[in-house]
Amino acid sequence: MGVELDRDGGIHADDSLDELKALAQSAGATVTGTVRQKLKEIDSRTFVGRGKAAETRELALRNEASLAIFDDALSPAQARNLERELNLRVIDRSQLILDIFAQRARTLEGKLQVEIAQLVYLQPRLTRQWTHLSRQTGGSGSSGGRIGTRGPGETQLEVDRRRVRERLARLRTRLKGVERTRAIQRQRRIDVPYPTVALVGYTNSGKSTLMNALTGAGVEAADRPFSTLDPTVRRLLLPGRTQVMLVDTVGFIHRLPHSLIDAFKATLEEVRTAGLLLHVADASSPLCWERMEIVDQVLEEIGAGATPRLIVMNKIDRLTDGMLPPRAPDTIAVSALRSQGLDELRGAMARFFSAQRQEVRVVLPMDRGDLIALARREGEVLSEEYGDGIVSMHAVVTPPVAGRLRQAQIAEKV
Repeated sequence: MGVELDRDGGIHADDSLDELKALAQSAGATVTGTVRQKLKEIDSRTFVGRGKAAETRELALRNEASLAIFDDALSPAQARNLERELNLRVIDRSQLILDIFAQRARTLEGKLQVEIAQLVYLQPRLTRQWTHLSRQTGGSGSSGGRIGTRGPGETQLEVDRRRVRERLARLRTRLKGVERTRAIQRQRRIDVPYPTVALVGYTNSGKSTLMNALTGAGVEAADRPFSTLDPTVRRLLLPGRTQVMLVDTVGFIHRLPHSLIDAFKATLEEVRTAGLLLHVADASSPLCWERMEIVDQVLEEIGAGATPRLIVMNKIDRLTDGMLPPRAPDTIAVSALRSQGLDELRGAMARFFSAQRQEVRVVLPMDRGDLIALARREGEVLSEEYGDGIVSMHAVVTPPVAGRLRQAQIAEKV
């Protein structure tokens, strides 16, 4: 169920509802009906008008529905009132996405992140868990009938809130430990002289399929939203002997819950620290450009808006008329499923990192043959001069290799 407001922008309400239907089916639901309403203002009590609520209740009764999913965020009071009006369990888009994430999380980090996001979402809605207490108040005309029922209800609610706070504190402590491990792994990759390339894009745009096509990673790739949650890292050899670390990350979506963005910040750190982003878009979608704008907005929000990127128009095999959307600069058209255009993509990445190479002049100790070999393997050594236990080197190398060479020289001088 969704509404269209006069002030709506971006993705149209009908398209957003179609996406909600796909999300519901991905979560395991059978969709029996869709309800739309055009409004000037949201009803503060029931979100939609009373007439539309009554119409929805009759539709749900005819179709034997047990759940109503709203495309917009509902306040706790609106959800509570709607459940009374519709005589159905009611959730919103955020709750549905959280449920899908809970189903798909596989690693400890992913499970912790999802549970934290769910509890953060639940906190202001805890009163809904105790509505049965209001039926213990006794007769309406007698205050004596309510004696002994008010205190325990309030106490139970406070106990529940305290348990949620304590659980959140424990989960965040555990997540920090896992994040420290990931940070160590990330630092090790930084120490390894390979730049990082992160795949980003709208959910179901084909990032995992592209990851598999480029690296043979064997990541699960399915035609459904949020098929992959946990980041996967693989080494990729590019033309000109350039090696990079390719990272597959969680997809973005219209109205992605902020609690999820906050919980997944450690995972999204892979995007922030990448040297290059491959923004994968579904070229066959009529909403291609709107979805790309949503991805750009999320990248800005997590601090990766200024990171260089290549636009990868994927799924060109699905274009019925063979016409691509208007191509911007730094755009490559591919079909990850059919392995079309992958050589062009590898070449574009290689040219990007080749342009990033730095010229360095360093003096290294003779026993750092590993760094000398690294400069030869990953770059171009212009000159080497040996003498008195040292090597004077002039080379053109990638920024990570340049950093390691300079660090070794500084350490030697100190």
